[in-house]
Amino acid sequence: QCMLVFIIGGLVILAYCSQASNERTYQEVVWAVCGRVPGVLCEVAIAVYTFGTCIAFLIIIGDQEDKIIAALVTEPEGAGSRHWYTDRKFTISITAFLLILPLSVPKEIGFQKYASSLSVIGTWYVTAVIVIKYIWPDKELAPVEIPTSPSTWMAVFNAMPTICFGFQCHVSSVPVFNSMKQPEVKTWGAVVTAAMVIALFVYTGTGVCGFLTFGTGVDQDVLLSYPSNDIPVALARAFIILCVLTSYPILHFCGRAVLEGLWLRYTGMTVEEDVVRERRRRLLQTVAWFLLTLLLALFIPDIGKVISVIGGLAACFIFVFPGLCLIQAKLSEIQETRAVSWWALVGYGVLMVTLGAFIFGQTTANAVFADLTA
Repeated sequence: QCMLVFIIGGLVILAYCSQASNERTYQEVVWAVCGRVPGVLCEVAIAVYTFGTCIAFLIIIGDQEDKIIAALVTEPEGAGSRHWYTDRKFTISITAFLLILPLSVPKEIGFQKYASSLSVIGTWYVTAVIVIKYIWPDKELAPVEIPTSPSTWMAVFNAMPTICFGFQCHVSSVPVFNSMKQPEVKTWGAVVTAAMVIALFVYTGTGVCGFLTFGTGVDQDVLLSYPSNDIPVALARAFIILCVLTSYPILHFCGRAVLEGLWLRYTGMTVEEDVVRERRRRLLQTVAWFLLTLLLALFIPDIGKVISVIGGLAACFIFVFPGLCLIQAKLSEIQETRAVSWWALVGYGVLMVTLGAFIFGQTTANAVFADLTA
């Protein structure tokens, strides 16, 4: 709940700075408000984060499709008996080529609002299923060990990458804000507050009830802990796939915008001058991005490894860059006297940057250490 204040605050700060600077993407806002060095760091971070998130989305699709196929197809016993069309690599690839790639090509993301509305309903359904399964558990479910406190304080901090990954929508928030019919900061604040409160209840209900159902044996993807032949859970898996199908193109759009900006800056050309070749370049960037993320997703089956690496970057987008934008925006104001509110907002920005830097450093160091000792 405490982090929610910073998460919502970051979204409002970005909208305010976007309106003030007349920029339409996250990295352009940071460039305009904070300058060259923070802008370049932001672009690199966005490219890495969105690329890693797209890989995670494809892994999620594979996890859910494995369970759905296991419920629909009865495989004979014995080695080598698995059909080629039920192989994980094939199912991920065919889904990606038929559904994700076409959705990733368009120049704008405004059309995603229709599919995203359906995915929101699907998310609520997933939470409802997990809560109901906890209240009325299956009879064959064995008793599980449920710890009442974390084993160490480090275990609490180790959960931060997942929390930041779940609540990070800041990179795509600036394009979404500017796609509103009437982009106003006050309206935006009400919208994101309602959205984050709903997300909090959804994540809390799903996480708590899933953990209380399976205890320490719960899978990182809680739906994988349920049996394959459970019909309501199978429908929940289908909704998760739908959510991911609509989320991948949005994150890809943000990453592609960074690559486009880097290309135009490298060539010294403006968007107006290079508009003729924009479509061809966009298709090339989209296909290259898509194939690389798909290839890595096919050979990295553990989503936990991906989240542990990019979760720290999510903290930068939630805390560090919005905090820097707020500090710089207030410092650039020409005032004879500094009011209490001015000092309060600058202090708030400093706190955001400090908190974000700590989370990023701790989670990144932990991820590297875990990989080295694995």
